[in-house]
Amino acid sequence: MRGLLILLGWCLTHGWASAGIYLDAMPLQPLPAEWRGFLLDHRALRDVAQPRFRVGERPSPLRDKLADAALQLEAQGRSRSLTPDETAQLGGLYLRLGKSDLAVSLLRPAARLHPTHFLLQAHLAATWQGLGDWDQAILTQAEAVRFAPQPNKEVEEYQLKLLRLRQQEGRTAQNASAVDDLFGVRYVGTSGQPEAGTLAATQKKKLPPNAVAILQQLALGFPADGRLLWQLGELANATGDVRMAANILDGCVTDFGMKSQDLRNRRAVYRAAWAERAQSETHTLHQGTLRFASRRALAGTFDATRLPPIREQGLNVLPWAALSETEIGPGFRPQFLKYVAQLDGRRVTLAGYMTPSAGSETELTAFLLTEYPIGCWFCESPSPLQMVSVELPSQISTQFQRQVVKVSGILRLNRTEPERFLFTIENATVGPAD
Repeated sequence: MRGLLILLGWCLTHGWASAGIYLDAMPLQPLPAEWRGFLLDHRALRDVAQPRFRVGERPSPLRDKLADAALQLEAQGRSRSLTPDETAQLGGLYLRLGKSDLAVSLLRPAARLHPTHFLLQAHLAATWQGLGDWDQAILTQAEAVRFAPQPNKEVEEYQLKLLRLRQQEGRTAQNASAVDDLFGVRYVGTSGQPEAGTLAATQKKKLPPNAVAILQQLALGFPADGRLLWQLGELANATGDVRMAANILDGCVTDFGMKSQDLRNRRAVYRAAWAERAQSETHTLHQGTLRFASRRALAGTFDATRLPPIREQGLNVLPWAALSETEIGPGFRPQFLKYVAQLDGRRVTLAGYMTPSAGSETELTAFLLTEYPIGCWFCESPSPLQMVSVELPSQISTQFQRQVVKVSGILRLNRTEPERFLFTIENATVGPAD
């Protein structure tokens, strides 16, 4: 009974977490998360391991939060010995923050002292995997599976299977030409070519009902692994969302630089299928059959106390994360974060991507700014919280740019008109991002 109570307490404390890395400072929502929310969080986790965020001046609340949690545990470790749980947490934080050397030096001796401790074994296995040491990763992951609590055992078993597949591939695992055979399903059609919009007719067995949730957990645990994202794209296609399949595979090519010809062929097939479908169907028919459990994968990553103080004079940084905290009530009653509300009428600066609002990509007097680039506006339409209307001064224009830009101007919040954008930057200037 005591063992059952301990296990129940651990599950209630840790809840859903990405496979391989379980952090109290970074809880997850139930999975699968909606594709767009998942991809935003997946990108955010990739950025956490970088010392500098990729979009101009945009702060990283998640990185700050994890770094603060690591500092607190380090301070505790200087005054007393950390418990096995605390050591596992600190090692996982090091791993998330891109400090694999610190993670290894901390977790390896702790795992030897506490060989039955699940978190120590899981975090050490994840560290070995990130370093590409498949042999060490497999040995350690097998112990993590052995001692995993029941809610985590299945995804840890798939993680072990993935490691064994990568070990068999050897050096080619880093630049493989084919998708992982994680679920024993062949993602090809009866002609041997990829089919768009449906699961392949020739397959070894059916997908498990929670395949997307499992793979999202794996991808969130290892966000730098582009091959996991590739397989998620195939699952998006398998569940009928060919538009998302094309977008995900496009990210594998553009963001991860994957060179597999099979990947590029599949991307072309899915792109063509979506282009044809978009002409003959309404844009609401692309979402597929998958039932999502949440809108976003990450929970509680925003910390308002990390926002910079508001200046009475000069420019104020306007983080996208602060805009996304806006809540829209019934009858269009937006509740803005206090920080954002206080910036209404003040000069702000924000970095993002330009989207022409009038169909022109030459001289613009107004445009939409989004946190991430948008391809098909209908298919990848961001929420009202993820775009800002930008208006330049009268008689002033700017040229469309595909790279990140920095916009500065006066912020105006819309509290009453549901047909207008929530956020507008007036009298704006456009320049290169820092």
